[in-house]
Amino acid sequence: MSDNDSEKNKRLVVEAFDVLFNQRDYAKAEQLWAADYIQHSAHIPQGRDGLIGLIKQMPPTLKHELELVMADGPLVLVRGRFSGHGLPRPWIVVDVVRMEDGKLAEHWDVIQDEATEAESVSGL
Repeated sequence: MSDNDSEKNKRLVVEAFDVLFNQRDYAKAEQLWAADYIQHSAHIPQGRDGLIGLIKQMPPTLKHELELVMADGPLVLVRGRFSGHGLPRPWIVVDVVRMEDGKLAEHWDVIQDEATEAESVSGL
């Protein structure tokens, strides 16, 4: 894969996250996620329908703020902040997405509660 493929994949994942989590455009999201989407997250039901169904149940205040996106061929890493999900603290999440044929095909994540400066040993 070329650098252009990595850049294209980054753009597609950023668009897909915004479409689903911020715009809540479920019809468009169905076009961006593969029909046979594989979900490895312990917090999200399997498949594209499982993911979209979960987001439909979330409060309308749900928001994803993109902080970092990197890609190496078909793998795209997104670091972001999810807030407004109805839990006591926002989540800081690293998502890893495998792209295939221009669609989000597979997903893994690492999630932690956001810490305040006072709670963080580093103060950050």
